[in-house]
Amino acid sequence: MTIQSLSTIGYDDGDIDTNTSGNPHIGDLIASRYSRRQTLRGGLSAMTAAVFGGAMLTACDKDDTRRAATVTAGGAVTTSTGKTVTLNGTVTGAAASATVWTQTSGPIVSLANAATTTASFTAPAVTASTVLGFQFTSTSTDGLRSVADTTVTVTPATLDFTAVPKSLADVVAVPSGYQVTVLYRLGDPINGTVGAFANDGTDTTYSARAGDHHDGMSYFGLAASGNAPDAGNSSRGLLVLNHENITQAYLHPNGATSSGGVRPTAEVLKEMECHGVSVIEITRGTGSWSYVATGSLNRRITPFTPTSFSGPVAGSSLLFTAYSPTGVAGRGTINNCANGTMPWNTYLTNEENWAGYFRRDTGDNARRTAAVGAKSTVAFARYGLSERTGNYGWTTAAAPAAGDTRIAKFNATIDPTKAANGIEDFRNEPNQYGWVVEIDPFDAASVPRKRTALGRMNHEGCVVGRTVPGVRPAFYMGDDAQNEYVYKFVSSATWAAADATATNRLAIGDKYLDTGTLYVAKLDADGSGQWLPLVFGQGPLAASNATYAFASQADVLTHARLAGDALGATRMDRPEWTAVNPVNGEMYLTLTNNASRTVATTDAANPRAYTDPKTTGGATNGNANGHIIRFRETGDSSESLTFTWDIYAFGAGSDLNPANINLSNLDATNDFSSPDGLWFARPSNVAGQGTPLMWIETDDGAYTDVTNCMLLAAIPGSVGDGAARTITNSLGGATASQTTRIGKAPGTTLKRFLVGPKECEITGIDSTPDGRAIFVNIQHPGENGSPASITSNWPQSQATGTGSGRPRSATIVITKTDGGIVGL
Repeated sequence: MTIQSLSTIGYDDGDIDTNTSGNPHIGDLIASRYSRRQTLRGGLSAMTAAVFGGAMLTACDKDDTRRAATVTAGGAVTTSTGKTVTLNGTVTGAAASATVWTQTSGPIVSLANAATTTASFTAPAVTASTVLGFQFTSTSTDGLRSVADTTVTVTPATLDFTAVPKSLADVVAVPSGYQVTVLYRLGDPINGTVGAFANDGTDTTYSARAGDHHDGMSYFGLAASGNAPDAGNSSRGLLVLNHENITQAYLHPNGATSSGGVRPTAEVLKEMECHGVSVIEITRGTGSWSYVATGSLNRRITPFTPTSFSGPVAGSSLLFTAYSPTGVAGRGTINNCANGTMPWNTYLTNEENWAGYFRRDTGDNARRTAAVGAKSTVAFARYGLSERTGNYGWTTAAAPAAGDTRIAKFNATIDPTKAANGIEDFRNEPNQYGWVVEIDPFDAASVPRKRTALGRMNHEGCVVGRTVPGVRPAFYMGDDAQNEYVYKFVSSATWAAADATATNRLAIGDKYLDTGTLYVAKLDADGSGQWLPLVFGQGPLAASNATYAFASQADVLTHARLAGDALGATRMDRPEWTAVNPVNGEMYLTLTNNASRTVATTDAANPRAYTDPKTTGGATNGNANGHIIRFRETGDSSESLTFTWDIYAFGAGSDLNPANINLSNLDATNDFSSPDGLWFARPSNVAGQGTPLMWIETDDGAYTDVTNCMLLAAIPGSVGDGAARTITNSLGGATASQTTRIGKAPGTTLKRFLVGPKECEITGIDSTPDGRAIFVNIQHPGENGSPASITSNWPQSQATGTGSGRPRSATIVITKTDGGIVGL
């Protein structure tokens, strides 16, 4: 080793550079973060001086000949949920090689065009005022970065449109800033084999055309190519919708005909084919929507389409008919009203007022009792299957051909000369209707399945509650008739998220819809409630029941109304559509009206009996304007057997007595009557998050002297946000008080969004996943007219308010002219 002297080494004082790495000097870091101009303005100088002293700052600036740009990010702004926010950055000084916006705080949003000076995003759903931070960065051509920050404060969602006034015009009216497109009308072809619709009563082949009376509806995203589901696609999809009924007069050149009380066979078959369901492909082009007339998945499901039965009633002798001697097959669906969208991409259609289509000749009760016992007549009476001709006199028509029983199946009159088990005639055919029917829209060859575990009744909607992994899901249903019940089905299977993307969709339906427990609701005056199980052998649901001797679980489900009677369920004011708040899981239910409600039969959940002084057509009595009730399950669990309830809103004219009738203090911007359709915005966009948007549709007869039917938007609160209240009812000379539970008055969180054309019902609603287009059905415009006296010309009248053609039920699309989220 060589040893140097101390005089050679000396004292280095740490000034020897031993770091030969390529890491930057602090001067480089400072220069790359801030420009010299920004430094001299004080932004960085104060910080640097505090740490290093002024001499250090001067030295760095003196040696740095590079220059960064000056940037700004705009001032702080305030907006609300669902609004489009634009971030505007500016760059001055040195040329920029790159600019970018990044989010620095708050709920994460998706920035569009983030790598430009102008980025945008949709304000997220929040439940309280929330600040989001953003930073704008510019990088100069020689690599120096300049930054600026800004904030956006987001407030909870509001109904940001001017309420549409009440109207009796023959158009669909929407707020300023929105537009209406007519998408799919009665008679529109759904394949390339039928011609354009003449709309003069001569058209036929409705098995390949849109049916009549468009009703409940769901949108399913379709992959950009092929026929696979794509839950997020808002530009291409399948629209599946019900065709509940017909406006008979407009389907024939001069209205319906008969000779000696006998209907023509061709007319009857046409009317039958107009019922059922449509599956159609739709697409969004440049700024507009249209349906694809030749879509490969397009199809009609009619009263003639083969179906199958699944669940506890499948194979029961209650379903034996000449068509299905083993009770496992069926034929067709009819009077399909509301709907349900399943998480595994299937559609539920629900058979409502099916009983009226069936014929039973005079004396059938006596013959039936003698042949099969009194139980059959008791059950038929409870479902309204009286001795009558049947809707539209269909069974008076001759058979289309020998052995063709498409018409004969609607004659349930028993033939005592045939086998008592019902397999040789159609005495049991009514038992094949009144079910929830599941359809796979992505498989045109699939056979719809009637899900018997969900019970038989006048089904309105069947809506699934929130799905939570490991928890059994619930499905909520109303029985639409005066004084009927509310039901919940809880599956035996716990939810598995992977089932949402399964390819064998009807098999997933088997898993969740064929095994479980059906419950009926009992509501108590204190705002509590119970779900009572419809299980054979429990309590009064047994052979010992004196009113109706239940023989099996199939018997209980087929006659769910009788089971509800036996359990003491609460009689409601026509339970119609159900909807579930996607955030808190509360279930809302429309109770559309009840003409038979009296002062003596009011209760806490159905508290009003009064006279609505309609100015034309005579006054209406009972609960003429209806109300919307809501339930909250105990523990917010779909499996719970108890709940709390209150009434969200009472329908009423704003001029009616606020002390006893207009209990929700409605005004000219939001008064309504007979709520029917009900739907919450999808949780796939901000309208269904935070404080979700709820839509209310009306089917009214009490307020039609003032306005056509309507669609309202609401941001409801939650169960218990109001208080108990006692009112005084007066009707027919009887007067009495009734205590109920009323939610907070809606005020500006409820607004009228749409008014329809003459004599229509507003029904059926869904949206694209992004919430930027909603689909609404206009049912039976001009329903009181005839070919000789047409009372509406819609949709021909939509453009100008007038027209000359026959009216047509149709689906419309509503969008904002600025492309924003509808309603917000």
